[in-house]
Amino acid sequence: MSRTVTVHFPGTARQHTVPTGLHVDGEWIDLDHTFDVVDPATGEPFASVSDATNAHTRAALDAAHAAQASWADVAPRVRGDLMHGIHQLLTDRAEAFIDLMVLEAGKPRSEAAGEMALTLDFVKWLAEQAAHVHGSFSRGSRGNFRIVATMQPVGPSLLVSPWNFPVLVPARKAVAALAAGCTAIMKPAEQTPLTSALLMQAVVDAGIPAGVLNLVHTSRPGELSTELLHDRRLRKVSFTGSVAVGSLMMRQAARNVVSVQLELGGNGPFIVLDDADVEHAVAAAVAAKFRNAGQACVAANRIILQQGIAAEFTELFVDEVRNLVVGPGYRPGVDVGPMISETQRQAITGTVQSVVGAQADVLVGGKPVGGDGYFFEPTVLAMRDKAPEFSGQELFAPVAPLFVVDSIDEAVSFANDTQYGLAGYLFTRDISRAVSISERLDVGMVGVNRGLISDPAAPFGGVKSSGLGREGGHHALEDFMETKYIALTTD
Repeated sequence: MSRTVTVHFPGTARQHTVPTGLHVDGEWIDLDHTFDVVDPATGEPFASVSDATNAHTRAALDAAHAAQASWADVAPRVRGDLMHGIHQLLTDRAEAFIDLMVLEAGKPRSEAAGEMALTLDFVKWLAEQAAHVHGSFSRGSRGNFRIVATMQPVGPSLLVSPWNFPVLVPARKAVAALAAGCTAIMKPAEQTPLTSALLMQAVVDAGIPAGVLNLVHTSRPGELSTELLHDRRLRKVSFTGSVAVGSLMMRQAARNVVSVQLELGGNGPFIVLDDADVEHAVAAAVAAKFRNAGQACVAANRIILQQGIAAEFTELFVDEVRNLVVGPGYRPGVDVGPMISETQRQAITGTVQSVVGAQADVLVGGKPVGGDGYFFEPTVLAMRDKAPEFSGQELFAPVAPLFVVDSIDEAVSFANDTQYGLAGYLFTRDISRAVSISERLDVGMVGVNRGLISDPAAPFGGVKSSGLGREGGHHALEDFMETKYIALTTD
């Protein structure tokens, strides 16, 4: 068993024991070289985990490669039953995951509980899909042979996850890969490794064979990824993170033509038309913007208001934002937790300062919060023009810029004027208008009259620089599989 750390949840008697080592080929491995895990609400480290070298990375791929054939040969129903076992263990251990997310990622406890509930829904969905991957059988075009199309696992996969959803994203990737018959190496964000360690422990306890899923922590993720992507045995990379890193990994994957699934940044337009239910749109905007302190790829990055409702929306929205409670996620009643790091906080401080005055007015907030931790005031900016600072970059912060437009065409044009294309939001009472505008938005997902869109049965992913491939729905397993065509002579 690995060395462990006992994590105490502030203000309660709860404590959780978490492995701090790597997990390779069925064994926990402890290293003397470690890196710290920091609570963003205090800026202080509260644990440390083993820091892998390239040798450990190669060992993880050795294990995944060696286990691939036998794992792919396991009957789909048996794989599905094992996934259901993981689901049950995650359900039983949900409180530990929730507490760790609050401490590692700074989430308010209510948000961490919501993430855990969505994670359980995804794991159950993926477990159910394991036995429902279908091929096809048909006649050749001239009728003289049969066409058999089957789905096979793509092979050993690298799963790279971000810090902002520290159990949802790793679980969604890992269970999809395993259910499809792929072995995998899980590389969590260095800010949130403990949540992934708990996930790895659940996979082990569910009885997944050695080498099928491996866990590697590292403070040098670029080196680890390069090491794996230059090895021809790796056949898939699933990455969630920034456009810059995703583009680099795509270039590296091209060397061995590795299958790539990328879920990258977003610049979500949130369009409210003149005929919208304004109170409903305000409530949805608060959720879509300030969940996880704005640190979500599907966050509302630009709130675009048609002229007729702009004043009413702005007044109600500012009132709601002014009442949001900022603080450590373990305190009751907190709505907005800290940003993940001082670097992130300084970046958004600079962005806000660069536009206030000439381009924008601060309606509420606008400054870092003093004291311990990496807190920033929930902020609303009234924009005077379509500042490139807010259409050319992902804010990843509790800052909501409001833009006013005269027409639907102007709203759509501005919404599409970005390299990103992950999620968009549209509020209108006209269903015909909702469909036609949704089709014109250059995004992979549109929330119509709703601010939360993730669901296990839905394809999650973007277009343009926001990525390739889909997670969720029937696409989840298919993205970890390849189609094989067999020409079968029957005469």
